[in-house]
Amino acid sequence: MKIRLYKGDITELSADAIVNAANRDLSGGDGVDGAIHVAAGPRLLEACKKLNGCKTGEAKITKGYNLKAKYVIHAVGPMYYGEKDEPSLLASCYRNSLNIAKTYDLHSIVFPCISAGAYGYPLKEASVIAINTVVAWLRANLDYEISVTFCCFSDSSYDVYSELLSRYKRKSDSNT
Repeated sequence: MKIRLYKGDITELSADAIVNAANRDLSGGDGVDGAIHVAAGPRLLEACKKLNGCKTGEAKITKGYNLKAKYVIHAVGPMYYGEKDEPSLLASCYRNSLNIAKTYDLHSIVFPCISAGAYGYPLKEASVIAINTVVAWLRANLDYEISVTFCCFSDSSYDVYSELLSRYKRKSDSNT
């Protein structure tokens, strides 16, 4: 499985697709959403308006415009309130993004920490869901070649993902 970890600005990465932690209106906003809209330029917002929004847990695709990435997959994560459906909605963001990548024959995708910023999802819980969902999807789609990168903007998120991915690798190495 090709899973990587990167610390820095998601808008600077070259990939077939980057995932935007979008709001339901797909209108741009704060954090990674705003950064992607600024870097992609005004045509991204025009394209998003034509998509008529996106439900929580779902994802939609646009071109990348001025980004190094060819496409942007807009995934709407849940706001965190501690409700029982939030983990499945967050997992859906990752699964639906990967399904779109496969449908469009994209072979590299970069994920931010969906819902772990302004939406208030606890970082460690969100990253466990992200990693488990991506690994499960990759295992269920062994016939499809795709490279997945988790992009962390802060040192704290990078450290959490790094620790979890190290544990995951040690666990899978001991199972072989």
